[in-house]
Amino acid sequence: MNDVNAVTDPRGTEGERLQKVLAHAGVASRRVCEDMIVAGRIEVNGEIVTELGRRIDPAVDLVAVDGIAVQLDASKRYVMLNKPTGVVSSMRDDRGRPDLRRFTERFEERLYNVGRLDADTSGLLLLTNDGTLAHVLAHPSFEVSKMYIAKVAGKVTPQTIAKLTRGITLDDGPIKADKARLLGVSEGRGRGDGATSLVELTLHSGRNRIVRRMMDAVGHPVVELVRRQFGPLHLGSLPVGRTRELTKVERGAVLTLSRGADGVREARTQRDAGEMRDADAPDGREAHEQESM
Repeated sequence: MNDVNAVTDPRGTEGERLQKVLAHAGVASRRVCEDMIVAGRIEVNGEIVTELGRRIDPAVDLVAVDGIAVQLDASKRYVMLNKPTGVVSSMRDDRGRPDLRRFTERFEERLYNVGRLDADTSGLLLLTNDGTLAHVLAHPSFEVSKMYIAKVAGKVTPQTIAKLTRGITLDDGPIKADKARLLGVSEGRGRGDGATSLVELTLHSGRNRIVRRMMDAVGHPVVELVRRQFGPLHLGSLPVGRTRELTKVERGAVLTLSRGADGVREARTQRDAGEMRDADAPDGREAHEQESM
């Protein structure tokens, strides 16, 4: 077994030079990366590095530029999906319903979904083979925020919006939205029958069908529900049923969130556990798939 200290010791001869690793990751040219190191803009495992002779192991060490994580492991893939309604958040459904396999078949890696959206909810779903990141983004203890647009029955008032942010009590305990705002109201036919409202809700809870239950509790059942944001990721103009790989900036954002959730040491522990889950999880399903909106 290699000595980790030998790998990361700037005076050692093992590993790769930091500027070479950064250049290979697409940060900048090697010369520019050297200037960034000298300027104190590079961190390795949470510590600023200024020595040009520093060597690291890209498979072990965590690197950031200006506080933003850099992806060094090219084997990890991060894909955004705009999940259609009627599709279950599973890589294989034992009831034969449409599942996520149709969206992952073209990728060589064994991807699986981070968290869940119920079959009647569309929107942003992240697919990855990165167990550490999946653990952080999906586990409720890390309180990753999500933003939804809900089309609901009836005319929502400002008083109802205020109630959602103040908090309500459901069967499984109190809950409140981090943010809520009314986007618009559509009049129904006749004397107001059939009116609907668009409500934007931001919350970090991972409780089952929480958006639908919250809106039911304030008298406005959900007609349609779309998740537009998941952590630092935004759905943007991605069409329903389409996928795209995350940009370099998006990858940096989600990796930074993953590493910052509980520090570098915890991130390493979770990464090791994530690799075990990658090998053991049936049909590539992540262990923390409890969120269903």
